[in-house]
Amino acid sequence: MNILKSYNEKELTLSVEGRINSVTSKELDASINNELGNFDSLILDFANLDYISSAGLKVLIATHRKLKPDNIPFIIKNANDVIMEVFRLSGVNKVLEIE
Repeated sequence: MNILKSYNEKELTLSVEGRINSVTSKELDASINNELGNFDSLILDFANLDYISSAGLKVLIATHRKLKPDNIPFIIKNANDVIMEVFRLSGVNKVLEIE
């Protein structure tokens, strides 16, 4: 998994490539946590994401819970059909903002 970080003023975009699984989910979680307090909105760009496991879904839900009390927008963009199906089957599409 590769994570490319870019800022547009106070909007952080993390472009995630490859696979989010039980090993790489820790890296994604750390990448988000290391930037907490530095952004006013967070976008995860999944255009090049091939796979997400339940460990990855856990990171997404935990991030949502951290950001929600401060009303910090958290958006997932460009998820392919396979990733969207995982979101639908797990129900996270009802909790997270997915474009």
